[in-house]
Amino acid sequence: QVQLVESGGGLVQAGGSLRLSCAASGSGSTFRLSALGWYRQAPGRQRDVVATISSSLRTNYADSVKGRFTISRDNAKKTVYLQMNSLKPEDTAVYYCKLTDWPTPNDYWGQGTQVTVSP
Repeated sequence: QVQLVESGGGLVQAGGSLRLSCAASGSGSTFRLSALGWYRQAPGRQRDVVATISSSLRTNYADSVKGRFTISRDNAKKTVYLQMNSLKPEDTAVYYCKLTDWPTPNDYWGQGTQVTVSP
């Protein structure tokens, strides 16, 4: 059973930076073959994709974060990161990481970490 634990959230002023981490356990040797992503959910809104990274390191970003956020992965540490720069109040949300396993495309979610950006 895969377990994901996010960390790195907190309170930051607009224009500041945060780095989120998501460590996986239980994924065995298939972590490097898994697709990873960061999602966020603001109060009263649906959960939306922020950024994804494939096993071949192909990345995709939501338009709202392009040029400000960077997703990366360290397969040796079984960890995915989200570097967030130039944060805006509208980035305030609970951020979740997701792992899509291989070869069975099961999705696993972390518990979420709160990011709050003050004006």
